[in-house]
Formats: sequence, structure tokens, C-alpha cells
Amino acid sequence: MKALHLLLLAAAFISLTFNATHGEEIINGKKAKKNSLQYMASVQLNNKHRCGGFLINPSYVLTAAHCGKDNLSVVLGTQNIDGKRNKLRRYPVKSMHIHPSYKEPRYGSDIMLLKFSGKVNLNKDLKVIKISSNRKHVKPNTKCQVAGWGKTENQSMVNDLMVTDVSTIDITVCKKQWNKKEVKLPANVLCAGGYGTKSGACQGDSGGPLVCGGLAVGIVSFNCKKTIVTIQMCQMSTLRFQLTQTGLTK
Repeated sequence: MKALHLLLLAAAFISLTFNATHGEEIINGKKAKKNSLQYMASVQLNNKHRCGGFLINPSYVLTAAHCGKDNLSVVLGTQNIDGKRNKLRRYPVKSMHIHPSYKEPRYGSDIMLLKFSGKVNLNKDLKVIKISSNRKHVKPNTKCQVAGWGKTENQSMVNDLMVTDVSTIDITVCKKQWNKKEVKLPANVLCAGGYGTKSGACQGDSGGPLVCGGLAVGIVSFNCKKTIVTIQMCQMSTLRFQLTQTGLTK
């Protein structure tokens, strides 16, 4: 069995970062349409939802690094994660691969790859999503989506997958808004969400994707308070996960 050197390249991939606690809510979200967002994953600890994630390969889910804990499992192929109501397809996590530059969410690189022991079977309920390879920044006013199973704006927990539209925001506007809160943005940021709107991933589910034009371009990293109107995303011009592990695949 040879050592596998897996180099995951995602040029212009973004790790969304917010101002306060870990992401928990979808603001002004609605239930996802049936037969949509089949790439969404519920990353669970002790069979309880912890973070969102998304399937990028039959063996891998991408999520936020701060979600990492021992004995994680991933639920795939369903929009409702109520285990009492549904027979859930649960996949144990064999290994976690955290971005080598990650320290804590506010410094960026809050990204982690979860590997299963085998490959999941793709079908109409379970699909992968492609990662953006565009090296250019997403333009302002680009319409995107975020989704998750966290709390709604009224603080109630949900088992149904919620989704909301967000738009990217001009970086100058974004920096001005955050400067008012005495928050210094990391270098190469891209902003999206609540400024001038009533919707946002401002309380989006940690680990879930920002999807623009059908491509995953970001990961929800941490949350902001409702009084803060924008979402920030740390831009990594080239995201490189170099995973060196013996026997990652047979």
C-alpha cells in the first residue's frame, strides 16, 4: 500500500469568518426545496448536529476546522436530520485533515477535510459539489446561497435544511462597516450578506458552503451578532491541502 500524496487545490477558495460566536443560524432562511443541495452534510458529535459541511468527493467532506472533535460522524443524503423521524445514512469519520496554517477562526484557514473509510454511493439524494477554481475574486453583488441546520432567527433549533440568498459586497463598504466595530479584517477579504439586506449567513451554519453560480467558493467559519450587518470571508488566493498519509485509499 503506497503513501498517497493528495494535493487538493482550490484557487480563490474562501473561508467565511464572522465576528463573534461560532455560526448557528440562518437569517430569514426558508426550507430547502426537495431534490436540491444534495451535497450538504451534517457533521455530528454523539449523533447530534455540530456543524455543516459539503461533499466534494465520494470519500471526502469539507467543513470548518473549528468543528474538529474525536469520534465525529457525517449524515448525508437527507434534508431532515431528525433521527427519530428518519433512518439516517450515517458515515463514521476515519480521519481529519486540518489546514496546516489554522490556529483559530479569526486568523483564517478555518478549513478541514473529513475522510470516510470508503466511498459513499452517489444517487439522486446524494451528490458532490464542485469547488471554484477561479483565481479572481467574486465580483460585488454576486448572488450566492448559504444553507444549514443551525438555529433560525427566532432562536429555535431546526431539523430541516434551511437556505437563504446572500449577495457579495464591495470590499470598501465592508471595511467601513467593520471599522465601526473596531474589527480589523484579515488581508484579501471578500464580504457578503447582511449589508442593506434582511438575509444573511451572518448566523449561517459553521462548516457549510457559500455557493455562487453552482460552485462552492467558501466555508462558514464563525458567526456575527445581528447588530453587525456584513459577513466577512477570508480570501485564500490559493488553498492548498497537502495530505500525506499512508493508506488514505486502497
